[in-house]
Amino acid sequence: MTTGTLDKAAFGDDFTWGVASAAFQVEGAPDADGKAPSIWDDLARRGKIPGVGADQGIRYYDRYKEDHELIASLGFGANRISLSWPRLMGNGRGPWNPKGAAFYDRVIDNMLEVGLEPWVTVYHWDMPLELWKRGGWCRRDIISEFADLAERCAEHFGDRVKRWMVFNEPTSIVGHLLVGMTHGRRGFHYDAMLRTTHHINLAGAEAGRRMRAVLPSDAQVGTTQVLSVVHPYEPTDERTVRRKRAIEAVLCDIHIDPAGGRGYPFDAAKALLPMRRHIRDGDLEAAEFRYDFMGLQCYGPLVGLKPMPVIGPIPTNNITTAEFRMQSAIGIPQDPDAMLWALRKYAHHPAADRLVITEGGFGGNDRLEADGSGVRDDVRVWTHRRNLQAVLTARSEGVPVDGYFAWSYADNVEWFFGRGPRFGLVYVDYEDDYRRIPKDSALWFREMLAGS
Repeated sequence: MTTGTLDKAAFGDDFTWGVASAAFQVEGAPDADGKAPSIWDDLARRGKIPGVGADQGIRYYDRYKEDHELIASLGFGANRISLSWPRLMGNGRGPWNPKGAAFYDRVIDNMLEVGLEPWVTVYHWDMPLELWKRGGWCRRDIISEFADLAERCAEHFGDRVKRWMVFNEPTSIVGHLLVGMTHGRRGFHYDAMLRTTHHINLAGAEAGRRMRAVLPSDAQVGTTQVLSVVHPYEPTDERTVRRKRAIEAVLCDIHIDPAGGRGYPFDAAKALLPMRRHIRDGDLEAAEFRYDFMGLQCYGPLVGLKPMPVIGPIPTNNITTAEFRMQSAIGIPQDPDAMLWALRKYAHHPAADRLVITEGGFGGNDRLEADGSGVRDDVRVWTHRRNLQAVLTARSEGVPVDGYFAWSYADNVEWFFGRGPRFGLVYVDYEDDYRRIPKDSALWFREMLAGS
């Protein structure tokens, strides 16, 4: 195996190397120690997630020490996790659950013991079921309820956790809501999507202010976003430029521009104009918050919109390169230049001082070798190598990006797709006591990070 031309030293000593995961996807133990159900627990129990029933996750709740040791042995220095809102605050509004907090105390302390820096996401989609029944992110009261959670987490864990992310991918949160993928009736819920977007923007800023007020001065408050670009990356005709700008505005910029003091990109996309009915006096000022870093998550380019008679604009894959014809197990096109162009576009956005790749990776239909000893995942190696080459190019151009987190550490529950698609560097054998087996991609990282 070879790491190609990549050299860890080229990224500098201040570059963070990590892996990432989310609470619902890995923890399991959905009823342990007073945990209340999240919307995802409820979906799993009702058989709505393929291959997942009451036995969820990959048993990280009981096997986190084993996992941390394996992560450290691969050469990574950081581990990104999320905190389960219903594990910490039951119905979402309290009271604080000491046993739930004690679990994360043990997790964080063990990370530090084995030499892993904890990077913690406050909200990675696990809405408490009780809050969802009350209206979820469509209720304006949830702004203060979420800020209460974030402040309490910062107070409790802030003596050991110095790197925080408020949200994971608001684009995905509102996307699930838009088409009724989580709870509620199926259909097109555009107004609910706009309300949710605005409330999340306000909640992120309010939570960030409260967290910063109680955290030590050396702590950093960031967040993560889906930040990508539409192909072609350098259009020449005016019509394509306008269409590209509109798509990027609707899918990405509405989630980051308000924090940077730019308001909403109404000029780029008339489809966003109905958002105005949800904006109250003072909201745009309240949504401003300069994060210490912005997590950039780009798994591929955004698709273009092709106008169709009668039907209207529809998503259209408009890239013809050989790489693009290779797609992940959940249909994401693998164009290697999208991340570089996204880094360039958001390099100096006023919402954050710098960028971190908080997720990068590839979902495949991985299989164990016949002897059960390993997994060949060449495309995942190729994806990480090309992502990292994009990071190096961006850094050489002055883009302030200083970290890369592989998604994910191990195979897990891929939300609506269940246990089919596998994104992990480590294979989880669900048929053999959830045995962890490093894939070729894990060994590739180990070799590269060892500098050999």
